[in-house]
Amino acid sequence: MKYLMMSAAAIAIALPGLAQADDLRFALVPKAMNNPFFDLARDGCHRAQDELDGVECVYIGPGEHTELEQIQIVQDLITQGVDGIAVSPSNAPAMARAVRAAEEAGIPVITWDSDFLEEDQNLRETYIGTHNYDIGVELAKLAQERHPDGGSLCIQTGGAAAANHNERILGIRETLAGEERGDPPGDRLTGEGGWTEIAACPHITDDDGTRAVQGMTDILASEPDLTAFISTGAFTQWLDGAYRQAVGPYRDRLEAGDLSILVADTLPMQMEQLQDGLSNGQVGQRPFEMGYRSMFVLKDIVDGEEVDDPIFTGLDVCTQENAEDCLES
Repeated sequence: MKYLMMSAAAIAIALPGLAQADDLRFALVPKAMNNPFFDLARDGCHRAQDELDGVECVYIGPGEHTELEQIQIVQDLITQGVDGIAVSPSNAPAMARAVRAAEEAGIPVITWDSDFLEEDQNLRETYIGTHNYDIGVELAKLAQERHPDGGSLCIQTGGAAAANHNERILGIRETLAGEERGDPPGDRLTGEGGWTEIAACPHITDDDGTRAVQGMTDILASEPDLTAFISTGAFTQWLDGAYRQAVGPYRDRLEAGDLSILVADTLPMQMEQLQDGLSNGQVGQRPFEMGYRSMFVLKDIVDGEEVDDPIFTGLDVCTQENAEDCLES
């Protein structure tokens, strides 16, 4: 269902929930509701609702990754008068402008998964999620371990204005280069540390799985000597059948160490792909915990308690060697 033109009243009708009328209503707003990563955050939000007395989790976002639609949803939630908003902004500057109305209405806002830019962080109470720069660092370390002399590189990313993905790209570039590369997403690599980014990349997907797989397919076919393909998000691997078909012809190169495919996140289908030799490393976030903790933190804020800023939820670094137990800790 699309929400771009829905009024606040329509949102209330679309999301009646099972909560009591006097419950605190906290909205968890993902970048897109057709994204299995955010499904886990939704599950965490609902778990928190079960454990917290007097709290309703309102999980609502665009059907697909659409920046304007997400902003409209947040504006409607503010008009509706929810008690708190946790948002993963697709377009950080634009969402920051939108939530100024929440501040005026006395509605606390936190970010999760993706934060506002530094100059706008005074508009939210805290950020809950991954230290996104560190995702890039860990992906780059995996590339360095497999290719100590460097090589050619393609980075695939989400939305061009998504702060979290740009921070990950900066982590990749600075780790591979061994030097600072400016503000996120940083300057392209042109030989620093032995690494050179190909002209076709970064490849922007807007969190679209079909676009991600097609882009990867085209790049692997047109760059037969590519050393590393690094994706900053799970969109590359969501469509399991399509991903397997795209990567299957390169399995021997992946096994021999001539090519590496390294991807953020550790969703179930991604871990199966890793164990089947169709990727070389996954750096995973903890989306369930993001959704779960967002509800507790909003409750603390409403109750007048101080909260930490930021609140990092940790990472899991998985390879084919530790794939069976890397998520158990």
